[in-house]
Amino acid sequence: MPVVERSRFMVGPADGDAIYDGPIGTTIKVEGSATGGVLSICEMPIAAGYMVPPHTHRDFDEWSVVLDGRVGARVGDDEFIAVAGSYILKPRGIQHTFWNPGPEPARIIELITPAGFEQFFRRVTELANADELTDDLMESMAAQYGTTVSMDWVDDLADRYGLTVTV
Repeated sequence: MPVVERSRFMVGPADGDAIYDGPIGTTIKVEGSATGGVLSICEMPIAAGYMVPPHTHRDFDEWSVVLDGRVGARVGDDEFIAVAGSYILKPRGIQHTFWNPGPEPARIIELITPAGFEQFFRRVTELANADELTDDLMESMAAQYGTTVSMDWVDDLADRYGLTVTV
């Protein structure tokens, strides 16, 4: 059997749909449509000093695999710093957030089960790129994906780690 360079069963390091190149970037590596809706996979570089807003998913579990750097996370009442090689579980129904405590860049793989939330990332990026993303629209879109955003932990985490919140 010949060895091929490209396959529908392989995602190379530079493959995927790089939809957002911000402080917390997003490249959709595997769409849910490729897995029958079971799983989607995103790669996310995280600039030092940035965090996502705390949020809770009704329908999705997220598993983060830390590839590079260090990633801080709070999941419910647990707060920790994960190093490269660590796995972070952010279960549905439990408020969570993550950030890069710095000083080096970090990078994670985000496994989302079931698939579907990657489309939220895509839609937010489209609106942000068109300069149409507002706080109200972000909250409304999050609700469409069964997600609620809460800023409860932001001031404390931002003060302790010197963080900036971003979408």
